[in-house]
Amino acid sequence: MLEEPEEIGRRVRRARLWLGMPQADLAAALGRTQGWVSKVERGQIELDRVGLLNQLAAELHVHPNDLIGRPYNNSPEENRWQIAASAILRELRRYDLAPVFDGTPRSARELWREATRLHRLRDAAQNVAILRVLPDLFREARALAEVSTGREREDAYAIYAVCCKFAHTAAHALGHPELVAMACDRAAWSARLSGDRVLPAVADWMRVWDMWATADWDDALALSDRALDGIQDAYEGGEPLAVRAWGSVQLRAAVSAARAGRAAEAGDRIELAREAADRLGTVPVHDRHSLTFSAGNVRIHAINVALELGHHGRALAIDRDTAPDLLAALPGSRRGHHHMDLARAWLWDGNRDKALAQLETAERLAPQLVRNHPVARSTLRSLVCAERMSTREKLRLMSNRFHLDA
Repeated sequence: MLEEPEEIGRRVRRARLWLGMPQADLAAALGRTQGWVSKVERGQIELDRVGLLNQLAAELHVHPNDLIGRPYNNSPEENRWQIAASAILRELRRYDLAPVFDGTPRSARELWREATRLHRLRDAAQNVAILRVLPDLFREARALAEVSTGREREDAYAIYAVCCKFAHTAAHALGHPELVAMACDRAAWSARLSGDRVLPAVADWMRVWDMWATADWDDALALSDRALDGIQDAYEGGEPLAVRAWGSVQLRAAVSAARAGRAAEAGDRIELAREAADRLGTVPVHDRHSLTFSAGNVRIHAINVALELGHHGRALAIDRDTAPDLLAALPGSRRGHHHMDLARAWLWDGNRDKALAQLETAERLAPQLVRNHPVARSTLRSLVCAERMSTREKLRLMSNRFHLDA
């Protein structure tokens, strides 16, 4: 892992040379100096913001995973999730063919219970376990849609769409771009057949995430606004699921705006999401779309937006002003992301001890997520390298005092 910056730098250089692009041209496209590009290619700079990594990959016309070498090389046992991913891809490819399913599929009510189980796994960031459950559930939901009619058939397609969302989230976390793209496409298809007027907005919410990989910030914002328009009436009518989706799309738009460098718009979007959270209140709602949206989630997105804009002091100030109970109510996956962001903020603030403590907390809450996240790995590498430099300096000063060079 400590050699990753050099590997990333070599991949950046290969991609640039393959395009016949001088360092100066790449630097100009990124708004950086040629020296900065040179240091990246030599592995001397950490790409510690997702937006920056995505922008660099977009200019080089490669996927971000191609630069960072993701999925990461883990042990054979840890890599077995790709077997389940392949099985899911097979089901998604044959989406409009007769399903291969023995026996009679369970009712939509029973399949929704299975989706609730997936929701719990997602909250715990158990992405590998999610992928292992999904192939059979995809087959059964598709079989139910084939043999049922009316509301039951629509519910079968809604379940299929929600399964696509779970596959999409897990594939993003583990680094499987083909599954990400296909799950997003099939979610849109099944959402249209579901009879659920909020689900198409959820599918667009997923697609916005995919647009980040190619740094298409303007398109991400345009798609967000289209999704918001589609559920505006239901939002204004106070329909809880629509309020959740509307607020979730605003948060995604806020991150898109921040990565585009539009601080004012990002702040406005956060404020709109906060209004949605206030409107939703604290009354429990069965969220069949599996969208984590609450006042606490708005706060941690505000912190992430501040970091994407390079304002680590602002991020730490928001955290200090956030009531602990708001964060405690969030699932482990979201809190893991939050503490990963705080680790980065404290590192940028120069406090390595607090940065490490936050990273340890993030790993404890969501180990699979954090160990496979490029920003977490970058933060840890920076901590290790800084500690080594500090130790070397202490040894140099001590050797001078002992006159070891005499």
